Amino acid sequence: MNPRMMFLIIGMFMALILSVGLAVIPASAASILIHMKTSLAEDDAQICAVPNVAWAAVKADHQVTILVDASAVTSVTKGFGWFRKMTGSETTALDRASLPERERQSLSEQMGVPLDQIPHTYGEYFDFLKNKLGVEIYGNQTMMLLYKIDPARVASSVTPVPLTKMVELFASADRVIVY
Repeated sequence: MNPRMMFLIIGMFMALILSVGLAVIPASAASILIHMKTSLAEDDAQICAVPNVAWAAVKADHQVTILVDASAVTSVTKGFGWFRKMTGSETTALDRASLPERERQSLSEQMGVPLDQIPHTYGEYFDFLKNKLGVEIYGNQTMMLLYKIDPARVASSVTPVPLTKMVELFASADRVIVY
């Protein structure tokens, strides 16, 4: 084979390989909606996984929104339950739920954050997500009505929204994760 032809074929082959390699599109940030449906009283493992997944997604440069829905709205309500209502409790179930020390240590290691900056309760954790990491947190206003929850009694990190806003959140999300 002619050396010039061989050089041309090798050059075209290398150009093809380089162009394929350079054409790989980097993963772009996704809009992730975490649909939190289960109350802390029903299954604490599900609701407690939500902030961890949210933080990991933010750390991976994704835009994260949490939608508190169904029975989970009771976990973000101050003084929910007949006994708590009678005593005038100003805390939510998430405020009263402590992060186990082993989970705090694990989060510190995984997220590269000093242990003293890791929240101590899940209520603090949701505040941290919203105020420090920019996670949007909404609550289903219709479910609050069904549970007879005054939206003013919901944790400050949660913004009550009507069904139309919820539909918008689902429609605009690239990914939906359900807990």
